[in-house]
Amino acid sequence: MPFVHPIAVRYLEVDAQGVVFNAWYLAWFDDAMTAYLAHRGLPYRTMLDAGYDVQVVRSEIDWHAGVGFGDAVGVEVSTARIGQTSFALDFRVLRDGHDVTCAGHTVYVVVATDGSGKRLVPPLIRDALDGV
Repeated sequence: MPFVHPIAVRYLEVDAQGVVFNAWYLAWFDDAMTAYLAHRGLPYRTMLDAGYDVQVVRSEIDWHAGVGFGDAVGVEVSTARIGQTSFALDFRVLRDGHDVTCAGHTVYVVVATDGSGKRLVPPLIRDALDGV
């Protein structure tokens, strides 16, 4: 069963063209990423308390259709890749539970919360991403 994070499209997210402004999709992906980790047993606060955080180093989005105010959407999240110091997630924004309006791919690097730089993907993150 894929993980889908529900989104309530707010009026302020819609631009003059009547669709959600592109920058909001990255905010939705970020929100969905934290919900995905929590769903898999790793609340974000737990990761931070363990001394780890993540930074986006690459994100790409392909749009197929617009989303407007009042649409029922969800962000589907799946683990695409787990590397040594980074991981990638795939996102799909679904309208009405099945119509794919856009697809995204984001790469995150694991960093230390003390500012000392990137780290190997620790077991607590790896396990959550693997679904262990």
